[in-house]
Amino acid sequence: MNCTEKYTKLFGSEPEHTSFCPYRISPLGAHVDHQGGHINGLAIDMGIHFAYSAVPDGSFELASVNFDGTIRFTREEIGERARGDWADHCRGAVRMLAEKYPINLGIRGVIEGSFPIGGLSSSASVIIVFMKALAGLNGVTLGDWELIELAKAAENRYVGVSCGKLDQCCEVLSKKDNILFLDCSNDSYELIPKAAGMAEFDIAVFFSGLERSLAGSAYNLRLDECRAAAYSLLEFAGIERKSIAETTLRSVPRDALDAFESRLPEVFARRARHFFNEDERAVLGAEAWRCGDIEEYGRLIFESGKSCIELYECGCPELITLYRIMADTPGIYGGCFSGAGFKGSCMALVRHDSIDSVTATVKEKYLKAFPALENKFTYAVCRSADGV
Repeated sequence: MNCTEKYTKLFGSEPEHTSFCPYRISPLGAHVDHQGGHINGLAIDMGIHFAYSAVPDGSFELASVNFDGTIRFTREEIGERARGDWADHCRGAVRMLAEKYPINLGIRGVIEGSFPIGGLSSSASVIIVFMKALAGLNGVTLGDWELIELAKAAENRYVGVSCGKLDQCCEVLSKKDNILFLDCSNDSYELIPKAAGMAEFDIAVFFSGLERSLAGSAYNLRLDECRAAAYSLLEFAGIERKSIAETTLRSVPRDALDAFESRLPEVFARRARHFFNEDERAVLGAEAWRCGDIEEYGRLIFESGKSCIELYECGCPELITLYRIMADTPGIYGGCFSGAGFKGSCMALVRHDSIDSVTATVKEKYLKAFPALENKFTYAVCRSADGV
């Protein structure tokens, strides 16, 4: 049952509108966006579908194809803290939009995710598709960057995840067959088209069978560790510092890490080394993509995955196993965790003529290692897509 069918079944009429926001992958630039680094990203042709209608009294009544039950609330009932259910992303969207614009009409709607939650930024997709729909019903036109900033604020200030803007930028700014090359320190970006001579590839997404919520993971702890590393390095180097909450590793010269890394607690040093190496990989990857060198691009992606495991220390046994299987499977140019890496999915760029053998091999080896996940593990083959 899709979102339109469920809407009609629940509410006894057809929805007035439908809309879609894509998921995203970020082949390079893992965990550097919140530190002002460079990222590579693209939207994919899977995502969040939304069937909805306006509610004159300003209330909200929401259901999901992926979860049971119906959630109802008014603007007055949203409050300042998340409730802990999937509709928090919608509540956060309402709150951020209402702080800036008059919101008179509410929404009755059904949300549908086209792939299991975890690693594709479904949370940002839900916020974006819902916020854009609510704005449109209330006569509010949001520009791309305004939508990005409001969606990020909903996740930061209401849901409670201290994310950067990678997810929102990929899902709003992306263009099919282009890599989004974004500098998160100043929001400058370039859409780099796929080179004419680049070998054909497919995007494979392997869902581990383990869903995740960033608000309950070590995501925010890693952010604090990065900030502490940056603040310490600036102090050692005698460079003027802002508050620790405003300090990022992008503000630290690379030679400061080289000079003072030994004075950092080892855990802070690992986070800093990951940042500088991953930021460089994202820059090199953009050039490899521009030149059509998919082999080099894939090599950098595998390096990124290794750094996430060894230096950033994210992942779980299941995701790490998936990464290692991908690294040993012929036909994969490159693969890594998709998203934050705390449970969820892995992604891979796969030779177009090898996609069937690759997906079969990965599935067989993964389920041999984790047979209890046979009914939860799944995979999808997708292509790049335009943003919302």
